[in-house]
Amino acid sequence: MSLPVDATTHSTHLEGQRERIFSDLSTLVAFNSVHAEPGCEADYASAAAWVEEALAELGLDTTAHLTADGSTAVIGRREAAEGMPTVLLYSHFDIVPAGDPARWTSDPFTLTERAGRWYGRGAADCKGNLVMHLAALRAVEASGGTRLGIIVLVEGSEERGGAGLEALLQEDPELFRADAILIADSGNAAVGVPTLTTMLRGGAQVTVTVDTLESPLHSGQYGGAAPDAVAALVRILDSLRDKHGRTVIDDVANDGAWGGDPYTKEDFRRDAGILDGVAIMGTDADEPADMVWARPAVTVTGFTSTPVAEAVNAVPATAAAQLNLRVPPGMDTVEVVEKLEKHLRSRTPWGAHVDVQIGDISNPFATDVGGPALTALGDSLAAAYGADQTATVGSGGSIPLTLALQEQFPAAEIAVYGVEEPQSTIHSPDESVDPTEIICIAAAEAAFLQAWEGK
Repeated sequence: MSLPVDATTHSTHLEGQRERIFSDLSTLVAFNSVHAEPGCEADYASAAAWVEEALAELGLDTTAHLTADGSTAVIGRREAAEGMPTVLLYSHFDIVPAGDPARWTSDPFTLTERAGRWYGRGAADCKGNLVMHLAALRAVEASGGTRLGIIVLVEGSEERGGAGLEALLQEDPELFRADAILIADSGNAAVGVPTLTTMLRGGAQVTVTVDTLESPLHSGQYGGAAPDAVAALVRILDSLRDKHGRTVIDDVANDGAWGGDPYTKEDFRRDAGILDGVAIMGTDADEPADMVWARPAVTVTGFTSTPVAEAVNAVPATAAAQLNLRVPPGMDTVEVVEKLEKHLRSRTPWGAHVDVQIGDISNPFATDVGGPALTALGDSLAAAYGADQTATVGSGGSIPLTLALQEQFPAAEIAVYGVEEPQSTIHSPDESVDPTEIICIAAAEAAFLQAWEGK
């Protein structure tokens, strides 16, 4: 076997793969592979079949598993040489719906290059990470291979909560057993800044419904004395923020501080696309990193009453809101949800009837980047970018499988990283990926797979 190749040499090889990477990603993006979405069944099945074929082409023993939620998980594996550890590489091929095509500059299912970026649904989340894994493994084989065991796990229901894959993990944990687990479903703090994500917030979905009347009432005849369900719900929702916009839940701490690399207000304002003159939530003393990575947050993600286009002069009898709760490491999501429900009920005015429904509960995740595997990966990332070091950041999002894998394999080191960065605007129109991110991260991954021996 050849000696391990460093990340910068791998980068040169991977630049030669650019057309192949574009072709692979173009094929994948063309599949509208939303799991459990009527009308997407054929594209979903085709995407799963393409993944299975791609892993087999790399010489991996490949199997497709139908999971409990009706999704497909594809697993490719190569056993380790005697005495060598095994590395699991993760990504997913399912996507969130593209939404209204008119909001996209180009067709969401045609990978399109503009100003050096590649645009399409799933280009970054997470099909870009999948083609990154494939490119890295081709680079490894081109430079002599690796003695490590390799498991490539490609999920098909991450965007729907990943319940099927978690059930498969419980049923057959040996399919997933590894010494290092590399989760490629995150990204750099900015383009060109090598980054490891050290935590993910947990969360829950909470639906609040307020009823005040048997039916809507004529506002001229009853308005002013009749209890308005919309006004009642607005008061409840307003109680979830203080005057500085910080999330407030009764009896839940909201003063956590982030201990990793900073997220400056200037960078946050740019990344979030905050309009001129609009304030970032919090006081001058509250850093964005504290508020998005170290504290709980509640976001109103949906609100239902009479649509403006259908409005009549009537006092609303009912109103509902969908809330998304995020919970940082160090807190138990179930306990925070219980306190949130108590808060919502205690802040309901005028004796209005309130119903609170809770679902999709997940706990937060944290990982230690100081172990030998993640130290080696961090060094490879820094080398691939020509940087002095790799940054460490948090993420307000959730990847359900991470905590399940951590609980199943507590001795395994788990890395979270990938090709998604703020300009990617994942889950939004005009999602995109910078191809240089794919190449650099693939180079780092390839170097790691050749250099790390688990010692």
